[in-house]
Amino acid sequence: MVSLTVAAEQIASSSLTGASVVSACALIFTVASFWWLHARQGRLRAWEPHSFAAIIQSSTARLRLPLVVHNTGPKPIVVQDVILTFPDDPASHLPLLWVSSPSRLQPGPDEEAKLPAGFVVPGREAQQLFLEFEAPFSGFLPEARDYKAQIQVRVGHRRGWRPLLAFTLRAANIVHPDRYTVYNNAPVELTKADQRRADAALLKLLEEHEDSSPPGDPPIDGGAGPSG
Repeated sequence: MVSLTVAAEQIASSSLTGASVVSACALIFTVASFWWLHARQGRLRAWEPHSFAAIIQSSTARLRLPLVVHNTGPKPIVVQDVILTFPDDPASHLPLLWVSSPSRLQPGPDEEAKLPAGFVVPGREAQQLFLEFEAPFSGFLPEARDYKAQIQVRVGHRRGWRPLLAFTLRAANIVHPDRYTVYNNAPVELTKADQRRADAALLKLLEEHEDSSPPGDPPIDGGAGPSG
């Protein structure tokens, strides 16, 4: 009789333990599912632009990029600021600052100026943006070649600058640097005539910049002169 009672108690205890485990697993699954679907902090993704607009003058260089930015998580992400850098080019010692948020890629006299302002990328959504960057010409000395470019952002939930996108900027396609117009960013093969025209136009801008610099200014590449 005692053995039967002990066995019954063991069975009841085992059933209670199994039910507790099932309940705990269900609770964990529910909480994890809620976090994944509603509370998880995602990250921003972007893709290499297929085109860009550019103008390079004797005092400034300006680039306009079309971007698609995707938020991978359910929580919205606030973008506070954006910069464009050339990490592998020591001559480009200044980043290009975000100066405008135009409504289209092709620049034109009829477009309304829109100063940069923070924006929100909603959870699990993608947005198309047009961002315009500018830097003093002495901080960005373009040549008719490919550049490794990087877009960095400051977001509301993290500190400091965060990389958003690394891509190739094909500056060799800028054959009319004095016009603010659109160029293809695809890896197309330029003719020798186009290459010579791009090289000559950019060299002319460099010479104009040197001629317009006040006497005694350091060279625009920042290099030191020969030691005495």
